[in-house]
Amino acid sequence: MSSQLKVSVGQHTDKGIKETNQDFHGVYIPKEPQLSSKGIAIALADGISSSAVSHIASESAVSGFFADYYCTSDAWSVKTSAQRVLMATNSWLHSQGQQSPYRFDPDRGYVCTFSAMVIKSTTAHLFHAGDSRIYRVQGATLEQLTNDHRMWVSEDKSYLSRALGIHPQLDLDYRAEPVDVGDTFILATDGVYEYVSAPSMLGAIAHYADDLDAAARAIVAQALEQGSDDNLTVQILRIDTLPLQAADELLQQLTELPFPPILEARAAFDGYTIVREVHASSRSHVYLATDDESHATVIIKTPSMDLRRDVQYLERFLTEDWVARRINSAHVAKPCLQTRKRSYLYSVSEYIEGQTLAQWMIDNPSPDLETVRGIVEQIAKGVRAFHRLEMLHQDLRPANIMIDATGTVKIIDFGSTRVAGIMEVATPIERNELLGTAQYTAPEYFLGESGSPRSDLFSLAVITYQMLTGALPYGTQVASCRTRAAQNKLSYQPIREHDRGVPAWIDDVLRKALHPDPYKRYEDLSEFVFELRQPNQAFLNKARAPLLERNPVLFWKGMSLLLMIAVIVLLAR
Repeated sequence: MSSQLKVSVGQHTDKGIKETNQDFHGVYIPKEPQLSSKGIAIALADGISSSAVSHIASESAVSGFFADYYCTSDAWSVKTSAQRVLMATNSWLHSQGQQSPYRFDPDRGYVCTFSAMVIKSTTAHLFHAGDSRIYRVQGATLEQLTNDHRMWVSEDKSYLSRALGIHPQLDLDYRAEPVDVGDTFILATDGVYEYVSAPSMLGAIAHYADDLDAAARAIVAQALEQGSDDNLTVQILRIDTLPLQAADELLQQLTELPFPPILEARAAFDGYTIVREVHASSRSHVYLATDDESHATVIIKTPSMDLRRDVQYLERFLTEDWVARRINSAHVAKPCLQTRKRSYLYSVSEYIEGQTLAQWMIDNPSPDLETVRGIVEQIAKGVRAFHRLEMLHQDLRPANIMIDATGTVKIIDFGSTRVAGIMEVATPIERNELLGTAQYTAPEYFLGESGSPRSDLFSLAVITYQMLTGALPYGTQVASCRTRAAQNKLSYQPIREHDRGVPAWIDDVLRKALHPDPYKRYEDLSEFVFELRQPNQAFLNKARAPLLERNPVLFWKGMSLLLMIAVIVLLAR
């Protein structure tokens, strides 16, 4: 099948009997690589007739959506990208209205309805606010995919309950629908759908199947003939081909470059001189090398020849370099800019002079709490750089964390990273969620569930616990618990059993971060890091030692006073 998404589009708008056209519409079909990473976008906005400036709102909403959506990170999901863009547009429109003479009358401000659809891979993502509509052709009928956000006060009077620019916050409908070749969608304003029946629309599309612009014009003409008294806009989009590939086609694309051979010290390799092998496993080879042009010391990672037919492994290997180029953090290893044409399949990253956290833990078996906090805070900053781009590292462990000569902590190895934007692309590759190291993997992965930022939090909390105790919070039991019931029986081993010098409330912080149920952990890494330094008052109250331990003298004085009072009372009787 075709490896590229292709659509046919027809659209038409008319001011009708009104003096001006306050509708605005458009479609954007990018070229590769954005066609695959962001998809095709089609959008329609309908200004409200009571406002003399709503045509500005309509044009700003549609043109701004196209301009800004394609500037968002291709690591983000379609939903995140579109919602952030539309929320920003809504804020701008609302602020314009607040600065106008009509700030106390929203019906005369910068307000418009908005309906958009993004076709990415084999999924249609719908975004909607207002009473414009999106339909899908279902045989001889039309299926309405959006809800009309209109509040009816009486049979002949209503008002928009949702639209862009009405309120400071935007309540936006979102829906994702799988698509197939031949699927047809219609976007229309109320000036069209209130006057043209579904059979008439379907008839026009069938009659002008080879010219969808003509079909759109015919539908608008029918609405005018039926007495439409509003602006009229209709858009028609048909899926012609979908970006589906066979596994062998994808393997051929992934392996356009040959695998490099095993490299030896002093070997010349693509403009680099190999210094020595740093690490070797069944999955990859890592070398220390020198760039012959810049004389910079770098790390070269090459894939294993034994896995050259493993499509899943090759996709992860290539994704690792893709991820590295999109993250900018002082606590994440950065890739090296490739200025020469590559002759082989490999990746190049900065050389970090230092040691892994795993080795540091061996060299420092009893670190003080402040040192541990400093390391954890740096790791958290690196992990949050992933989360801001809707990425999950999924393999946080001491061996994947470096500490350089200055004490700076950096996360390395992104081969298990899950990228929301990439996961939306249909592929014959089987993507396994369970990619990390068992001792540090969150329990939900063992239930076959998808991860979340809370999953990376669990891994970081395990590392924190291990630095403080040299042990694991649940031992090796997590990997063997494959049901929710078994996970609920996991017993957290308090840190104070290992080290009485650690404050009791630290145990409560870690117990919460390490809860088997992800929804009972901290929502965000920042909360975990904050409470490692500033304990929650509930933890302090719970962890407060009894008076006998805190101040035994005061305790016995109090007991003596009570006994004396009791004796006096008894003698008085």
